[in-house]
Amino acid sequence: MRLVVVSAGLSTPSSTRLLADRLAAATGLHAEVETEVVEVRDLAVEIAHSLTTGFPGPALGAAIEAVREADGLIVVTPVFSASYSGLFKSFFDAVSGADKDALAGKPVLVAATGGSARHSLVLDHALRPLFASLRAVVVPTGVYAASEDWGAEGLAGRIDRAGAELARLMRPAERPDRSAPEPVVPFAEQLAALGQR
Repeated sequence: MRLVVVSAGLSTPSSTRLLADRLAAATGLHAEVETEVVEVRDLAVEIAHSLTTGFPGPALGAAIEAVREADGLIVVTPVFSASYSGLFKSFFDAVSGADKDALAGKPVLVAATGGSARHSLVLDHALRPLFASLRAVVVPTGVYAASEDWGAEGLAGRIDRAGAELARLMRPAERPDRSAPEPVVPFAEQLAALGQR
């Protein structure tokens, strides 16, 4: 199975990339995966050109294709102003601009890093809605790592649980089928069925 890790860290070394690597390793403990890492900062210029011209450059095009072909994604962003970074959002704007169905039905593990535990709600108030709007299947356990979490009790357990959940959703038999529309049952038939119970 193909796992693509999208890391939006800006510094080197980066706690965002460290978290991304640990999540990928945890997923690999629960499933056989072939991992590819997309460093968004390396694509910044091509992302800007893509947003203004509508055409991705070669490196960005390859990253978009990797996301499109992945069986599952791990996405990790640093927190800026209580939300994901602008570069992170711009990358996924470029992905959806190239293919609006690129993430439909795809399992996505969301994660973020920040300087304070007060920003942990970024997972539920920013990242989950973003990927829900792209019709991805967001893994139940998101992982937020504040500066004080590194080396503290609890982070390793959250990473392992999230990796296990992603691995489970990446297996085709357990992935929801989004290709065929659900049959439409007329309301009168639904009422009749309820009356028979």
